[in-house]
Amino acid sequence: MAVTPLARTATAADLGEVAALYRSLETEMGALRPVWPLVDGLTEPVEDALGAMLSAPEWQVLVGLLNGAIVGFLAGRDEPLLPRSGGGLIGAVRLLFTHPDAREVGVGEALLSRYLEEARRRGIRRFDAHVSPGHRPAKNFLEANGFKARSIVMYREEDG
Repeated sequence: MAVTPLARTATAADLGEVAALYRSLETEMGALRPVWPLVDGLTEPVEDALGAMLSAPEWQVLVGLLNGAIVGFLAGRDEPLLPRSGGGLIGAVRLLFTHPDAREVGVGEALLSRYLEEARRRGIRRFDAHVSPGHRPAKNFLEANGFKARSIVMYREEDG
């Protein structure tokens, strides 16, 4: 029998599981891009950062479930556009992660669909999704969901 992935809004009771998933994301991204935890990750303690996100109106934190177990999460934020937009917002997917054992079964799609749906209800029609260069599966996933690159951030680190 096929299992249908679900997504719902995260609660304070989910904090420990989301933090553990975040640690897996941080490990995966740190191996791909060692600077990721320093510039794109969450501040320590991670549990406090996630807790603040859960209660901040500009953040939406969702969990993805399979058979009732939390196996993924998405953290998106409503971010202001430049003033010339007339007060417009862009929905920015800042963090999106599915446990490796739960990939390619629809958890990411459930999370992204729920996020986009909720953002549209708030009047948001523009969306960003942050992905690291070289993370081909994430890039392919986002492109399959209608996203395309609009900006690339270049990085350089020097000794000394």
